[in-house]
Amino acid sequence: MKIAITADSTIDLTNELLHKYDIKTIPVSILLGETEYLDGEITLEDVFAYVDKTGVLPKTSAVNEVRFTEFFEKVLTEYDAIIHFDISSEASAMYNNAVAASKNFNGKVEVVDSRVLSSAIGLLAINARELLDAGEDYKAVADKMRKRTSSVQASFVIERLDYLFKGGRCSSLALLGANILKIRPSILLKDGKMGSHNKYRGKMEMVVRKYCEDTLKEFNTPDKSRVFVTYTTATDEMIEIAKSIVTEYGFNEVLVTRAGCTVGSHCGGNTLGILYINDSND
Repeated sequence: MKIAITADSTIDLTNELLHKYDIKTIPVSILLGETEYLDGEITLEDVFAYVDKTGVLPKTSAVNEVRFTEFFEKVLTEYDAIIHFDISSEASAMYNNAVAASKNFNGKVEVVDSRVLSSAIGLLAINARELLDAGEDYKAVADKMRKRTSSVQASFVIERLDYLFKGGRCSSLALLGANILKIRPSILLKDGKMGSHNKYRGKMEMVVRKYCEDTLKEFNTPDKSRVFVTYTTATDEMIEIAKSIVTEYGFNEVLVTRAGCTVGSHCGGNTLGILYINDSND
């Protein structure tokens, strides 16, 4: 059987990686004021310029059941079945919409709630492709990915809290305190939800180093097949520090990607994360 891997555009993989692992994506809608764009039609620079000008975050619109149905139908003209990944159901209605659409295809579409976002979804999608290429049944692979979602370490460290404040994810008091003390918080995906984890202070280059070291110390049973370094904007030094630390730790493949408009809308610029699967003891 020829099996497709698909995902919504919050997967944040480069075109090269999407092509290499034959992953097809469906774009999320981004609203800047009254104007609607599909993810990919605008850039993070467009998002940040809009927020700077208006003080208002863009809105994202989940792919609805009709669009998912049309998407799956088109993919199935070339493939026998689909394993589809969506951003955490705690963050969007897309998973539920995709499940509803999948019921039109007589078991040919398996939908996985990633419980994460950004390139952490990519970790699961790439792993699924590898298992399919090894000859495993697509339903068994989908079940394995559902079980593996709880082991994905997905976190970011951010420079400023103003985007989280605009999005209603932190209080004005926390924003004031963070600005006065120059706190750089890390955000961790746990049980499908984003939450504050650790707090850092200082220049972002120093913060990235400490964040990477702390993350690898805390989540210390990684599958070393690959790790993502994913950022919204970052200095070359921030990226190189993260790459150097995870390389020295022993990851076989270090993949650098840039987050898309969805993650950028929540976290703002100078946000960087390392993302990997943390289940080598299982």
